[in-house]
Amino acid sequence: MELVLLSALNQTVLPSQIIVADDGSDDRTRQLVHRYEQISEIPISNVWQEDCGFRVARIRNQAIAQVKSPYVILVDGDILMAPNFIEDHLKLAKVGHFIQGGRVLLNQALTSKLLAESNQLKYPNMFQAGFESGRFEKRISSFRSLLLARWTAKDLANNRSKVRSCNMSFYMRDVRAVNGFNNLFEGWGREDSEFVERLFNYGLKGQLLKFAAIGYHLYHKEESRQALPQNDYLFEKTKLEKLKSCADGLSSFL
Repeated sequence: MELVLLSALNQTVLPSQIIVADDGSDDRTRQLVHRYEQISEIPISNVWQEDCGFRVARIRNQAIAQVKSPYVILVDGDILMAPNFIEDHLKLAKVGHFIQGGRVLLNQALTSKLLAESNQLKYPNMFQAGFESGRFEKRISSFRSLLLARWTAKDLANNRSKVRSCNMSFYMRDVRAVNGFNNLFEGWGREDSEFVERLFNYGLKGQLLKFAAIGYHLYHKEESRQALPQNDYLFEKTKLEKLKSCADGLSSFL
């Protein structure tokens, strides 16, 4: 979390506010956020809910309800944002669209190296060891070029398997229109795909980006998939009925 906060404060274009959506972590997170709140010129806040399992949809809605800007960028707590991350999202934002940025997966060894001094922000570079699988295409995806990003942007509707809310941005009016994430999702999986499906049903287009808005994904163990059957049911219902909104969503916190 400290590295993520530092990367947010080290942007070429600074955010107007930083909201930490805290899904029941202990008081260390609150203390960390408070410490940075005291030294930051940017408003930083921590929105917390009790730990009753994996309830990321609900806590995201609580955080989004506090957003004052007309545009919001959503990242997970394991995404180290490249210095031009916010600048890229804002430059590529378009009315009637939302953005799905990419992520560069880091292995356990490189992540441990970065976390060894969490108060010292260091970015990985494409020439060092530690990228997922060591494959060239994984390394090249950390190369930034807005020209390439615009040229290679894909329609997310045709790449639904690529949906990852760990790096996403959208206009608040569109989030309100679909009532945000569905609070009924509990446990890992599909809350982001179902949210995106409603954005599509509402009439938005999604841009899938590479070479811009680069986020480095810090290694961690994967969450349990036990909740997938129930979450898949909710997702399929949205697709089948072409739902544009959910009953239990963002409005619960507005």
